[in-house]
Amino acid sequence: METEAEVVVIGGGVMGTSIAFHLAEAGLRGVVLVERDELGSGSTCKAAGGVRAQFSDEVNVRLGARSLEAFARFGERPGQEIDLHRVGYLFLLSRPEDVASFERGVALQNELGVPSRMISVAEARRLSPLISADGLLAAAFSPDDGHCTPESVVLGYATGARRYGAAIRTHCEVLGIEADGGEVTAVETSRGRIATSAVVCAAGPWSAAVGAMAGVALPVEPLRRQIVFTEPMPGLPRPVPMTIDFATSFYFHAEGAGLMLGMSDPEETPGFRLGRSDAWLPRLTAAIGARAPRLLDVGLTGGWAGLYEVTPDHNALIGEDEHVSRFLYATGFSGHGFLQGPAVGEVVRDLYLGRAPFTDVSPLHAARFAGDALRPEANRV
Repeated sequence: METEAEVVVIGGGVMGTSIAFHLAEAGLRGVVLVERDELGSGSTCKAAGGVRAQFSDEVNVRLGARSLEAFARFGERPGQEIDLHRVGYLFLLSRPEDVASFERGVALQNELGVPSRMISVAEARRLSPLISADGLLAAAFSPDDGHCTPESVVLGYATGARRYGAAIRTHCEVLGIEADGGEVTAVETSRGRIATSAVVCAAGPWSAAVGAMAGVALPVEPLRRQIVFTEPMPGLPRPVPMTIDFATSFYFHAEGAGLMLGMSDPEETPGFRLGRSDAWLPRLTAAIGARAPRLLDVGLTGGWAGLYEVTPDHNALIGEDEHVSRFLYATGFSGHGFLQGPAVGEVVRDLYLGRAPFTDVSPLHAARFAGDALRPEANRV
């Protein structure tokens, strides 16, 4: 186990491994990533795998689009097959205010080079034949979006980081962070003390606790989200876009010979609950019956529960702390961390090296919560 490092990255999900890869690739020596369990065992392994650039916030659009470019080249850099399916994201809209919001979002996305567009209900039905058009007013679609395999992305970044000299230590829990006079001096782990002058917190739902170790406030709460899988569906129309009924947040996409289904639960309260619960199933069943009734006749084969890392405005925290020098963070993505992992790895690399990132992420600094600078993301599910 290393006793010193130039920078310690805390968290072995897609965000942490991406950051470690980008730092090591840039030539930084002494990059050590610590993960208390296995790589990707936190939120990443429970992610739905969706990748998109259809957001309402300019920073999120840029981060999503940049990540899509990286996912498309992932087989070359860092070099890993991730089973990328660019089948598009289809948002189904049944409320006038949502139509107006998505029209504004599509205009912004188009300005930034994203080929999204508003489409008719009839075209939405052609793209996703399983849906019912009842109550729909319009839809938004972008063909560049899709889904891929989160575990493969983590493996690719971890392998690449090691290839460039980074050390990755699993089953290594962070117990404390030493900060003297506003400067990081060491990270205490279950496997020993690592002297370092820099830390990057990419601990997902556990980031608030990690930040508190250094006296840094990171307003991130864990929130359980669940997904289920259907039995194989012979004759399933292909390709199946990632289809989201925006009013209810019910979504589905192809998974093997069947579908993955998911939906938020408005009655869920923050907490580290990872056990599956059937309490949300009646609400899911009602949403399926209203928007994709044919799926009511398809059996379910299982599912899982994972954790979103949620901030008060449902937007990420990216930056360096104002009071603790060289304490950087990338967390609180509120459901879109996996899809932004490649771009955020670049951004954190550049913030660490004192370079201007490809896009200005200063609006996502944690200090926004001390003032009146919230960044609500409208296109969240």
